[in-house]
Amino acid sequence: MADQDTVRVRFAPSPTGLLHIGGLRTALYNYLFARKHGGRFVLRIEDTDRSRFVEEAEADILESLAWAGLDYDEGPGKGGPHAPYHQSERKEVYDRYARALLEAGRAYYAFDTPEEIERMRKERATPENPSPKYDAVTRVHMTNSLTLPAEEVRRRLAGGEPHVVRLKVDPGETVTFHDLIRGEVTFATGEIDDQVLVKSDGMPTYHLANVVDDHLMRITHVIRGEEWLPSTPKHVLMYRALGWEPPEMAHLPLILSPAGGKLSKRNADKMGIPVSVRQYREEGYEPEALINFLAFLGWNPGDEREIFRLPELVEAFSIERVGSSGVQFNLDKLRWYNEQYLRMMTPDELIVKVRPYLEKEGITTDEAYLRRVVGLMRERISFAKDLATAARYFFEDPTTYDPKGVKKRWKADAADLVAAYADRLEALERFDEASVEAALRALAEEKGVGAGRIIHPVRLALSGVTFGPSLFAMMETLGKETCLRRLRRAVEVLGKPE
Repeated sequence: MADQDTVRVRFAPSPTGLLHIGGLRTALYNYLFARKHGGRFVLRIEDTDRSRFVEEAEADILESLAWAGLDYDEGPGKGGPHAPYHQSERKEVYDRYARALLEAGRAYYAFDTPEEIERMRKERATPENPSPKYDAVTRVHMTNSLTLPAEEVRRRLAGGEPHVVRLKVDPGETVTFHDLIRGEVTFATGEIDDQVLVKSDGMPTYHLANVVDDHLMRITHVIRGEEWLPSTPKHVLMYRALGWEPPEMAHLPLILSPAGGKLSKRNADKMGIPVSVRQYREEGYEPEALINFLAFLGWNPGDEREIFRLPELVEAFSIERVGSSGVQFNLDKLRWYNEQYLRMMTPDELIVKVRPYLEKEGITTDEAYLRRVVGLMRERISFAKDLATAARYFFEDPTTYDPKGVKKRWKADAADLVAAYADRLEALERFDEASVEAALRALAEEKGVGAGRIIHPVRLALSGVTFGPSLFAMMETLGKETCLRRLRRAVEVLGKPE
C-alpha cells in the first residue's frame, strides 16, 4: 500500500444538504483514527453531482467540523500536497483514468437513453428479478461499444451523441476484501451492475472520482458508513483494473432510529430527533457532549467509562472496538451527556455559555448575581439556554402561574398562609437560607399545618412553576424585596380558590 508508514484517512462529504449527524460520526472516527496513529486527516468535497449541489452546504460542513473541534490537516481553505480538494476542480484527472479503463477494455461507452434502459427493465423483469440491472446479462441487448461496430462508436462519439462510460464487470468471478470491522467480505461479480463511471454531462460519478482520489491522495484507510459496503466490490474491481492496491476498508455500523430501521430524515422528524449537525448547534447542545455521544454510537472503550473528552477519545480509540451491528440513537442519553458537560464547567465557563441566551431574551443582570444563579442551577439544567427560559424567574417576576400547579398546590388556605409568611419575612433582620426556612417552619407549627402546605404555594408564587432548586436557597438568591413583592402579588392575583 502506498505510503504505508503514514496513516492517511479522509472525510469526503457531498455538499447536497446540511451535514447529517451520521456524517459527523464518520468524520469523528476518521479523525480519531488519524490522531491515534499520528496520521493525516484529509477533508475532500465530493461535489461532482451538480444536480444535487446546495450552495450553503459546504460552508455548513466546514462550520460543523470546526464547531465539533475536528481539525483537518489538508483540504479546502488549508490546501495540501494533493490539491485541489474539490472534485469539481479535478475533472481532467478523472478523464485521464476513464480513458485508461476504456483502453484496457475494463470500461465501455453506452449510448442508451433513460427511456431505453427503463424499457429493458420492464421487458426483462421477472418475479425473481423485478428490476434487472445493466450488467453482463443485459448489456448485450443494449446500445453500447460492446454491441456496436467500432466505426459506429467513433461516429457517435464524434457527433457528440450523449453517452456514459460504464465499468465492465465480468461475471463468474468473486471479489473478496478484508473489512477491518466485518472481517472477510465476498461478493459474486454476477451480483454487481456495470456502474456508470462518467455521466452524460462528462462529470465522473462518485465511484470513479472516489477511487482515483483515494489513490492519488495516498489514502491508506477508508472509514465510511455501511451504506457504501455494496459499492466496495466495484471499487476493488477498479483498483485492480488500474493496477493499484486498494486501501484498507472499514464500514461503520448503521445509526438506527429508536423504533428500529435506519435513522432517516423522515422517521427522525416524526420522533423529534434532529438529523443535521446545525440543528444540534441551534438547540444548544455542547459540542463536546455531542462528540462524546457519537463516539459511543458504534464504539466502546472496553470498560465502564462513559465521559471522554476529545483527547481522551483519541487515546482510547481503536477500530477493533467498533462493532458491526446497527446502533440505536438515544436522545435521552445525549441529553444526559449534555448535562454532564455543563456540570464539569467552571462557573466562569458556564456564564460565558449562558450570556448569549440571556441577551437574546433581553435579560440583563450583574456578574455577581448571575454567578449565584449558575451555582444554584447548574445541577438542574440540561442546556445552558435553560437559565434564560425555564429559569427565567430568576431575572423577571412571573407574569403567569402554572394552571396545573395552581390547581394542585394553591389550596383554600394558601393565600392566608402565603400572606402570613410574607409578613414574617418582612420582619426578619437577616434574609438568608437558614432564617427564611426557620420562619416558614415556625409559621407551619403555629398554624398546625405541614411545612409543605406553605412551601409549595410559596414556590409557585415566587417562580410561577412547581419545581426548581432548593426553595430557601432560591429565596436567598432572589433577595428579600423580590420575594415580598412576588408573594404579595400572588396572594392578590390567585386569592382564595372558588
